[in-house]
Amino acid sequence: MTEVLSQSEIDALLNALDSGEVDAHEFREDSEGKKVKPYDFRNPQKMSKDQLRTLEIIHENFGRLLQTFFSGYLRTAVKITVLTVDQYGYSEFSNAISNPAFLTVFKIDPLPGECIMDISSKIAFAIIDRLLGGDGENEFVSRPFTEIERILLKKVIKKVLKLFQQAWENIYLFEPEVQKIETNPQFAQIVSPNETIALVTMNVTIGEMEGMINLCIPHLVIESIMEKLTTKSWFSSRSTNQQKYGNEIMKKRLKHTKVPVIANFSSTMVTVGDILNIQVGDVIKLDNYNGEDIKINIGNSLKFIGSPGSINNKMAVKITNVKKDGDEADDE
Repeated sequence: MTEVLSQSEIDALLNALDSGEVDAHEFREDSEGKKVKPYDFRNPQKMSKDQLRTLEIIHENFGRLLQTFFSGYLRTAVKITVLTVDQYGYSEFSNAISNPAFLTVFKIDPLPGECIMDISSKIAFAIIDRLLGGDGENEFVSRPFTEIERILLKKVIKKVLKLFQQAWENIYLFEPEVQKIETNPQFAQIVSPNETIALVTMNVTIGEMEGMINLCIPHLVIESIMEKLTTKSWFSSRSTNQQKYGNEIMKKRLKHTKVPVIANFSSTMVTVGDILNIQVGDVIKLDNYNGEDIKINIGNSLKFIGSPGSINNKMAVKITNVKKDGDEADDE
């Protein structure tokens, strides 16, 4: 953006030109020079800084959810932090994957295409060790995963993807589904090598073991929702969702709240001696009750009018009228 000079700066510049301290030709040469900005065609920039920042916010939330889940699921201290969120060509990501690896190829319906979650072997073996009763802190030899280990990790991944869905719900609601598990990067080619991807790198510490989780999200998968990937959209959607979630919880709790319902037939006066001598089958006569409608209170407020009766040999009250909001209770 062009810098605007103040009047004092303009006067100082004119004085410098008049005195010969500054040569006007230097300014002319600089302004006439061509401005060249380098651009790498092998790594096209399809995502803006704001969109990458929004992706970072989403996956920081995902990291917090994942940290809480793993801490309880593995019963050990787990720390997860987002290191970087940037865009690359898919070939850069695939060439950097170690072999053997633990790669989960998954879809996020209804969005097109597939994504990859790459869990480093150290973290994968630490998870398996904790699930099978170990401390997860042994040094693991790099080797292919057994069928049992793949099944155990697949169950964990399904739970992780539910948290991934939860982290994205402020932007877009989708249903993640595991397509396949691969240990060889050559069999996990989900897009062309030059396709732009968003790569989220998270550092994971399980006890004393440290490793990485990489999320590869191709641009073509989220291309249709790119306009939603803004910090403004994130915070506005989050506020709306929180309010909606709060209202739903309040409604649910109110529906299960118990309140006293009191049917006021009438009243009478009896002595303590009479109460002590009451037997089964005795009748207490009420004052001034001739079978008229009775008042039904919810808590201390009059809400209904009803008539007494019985159902299945039990006393009951039938609602005959509802007192509208604002109606005053009859004090008589």
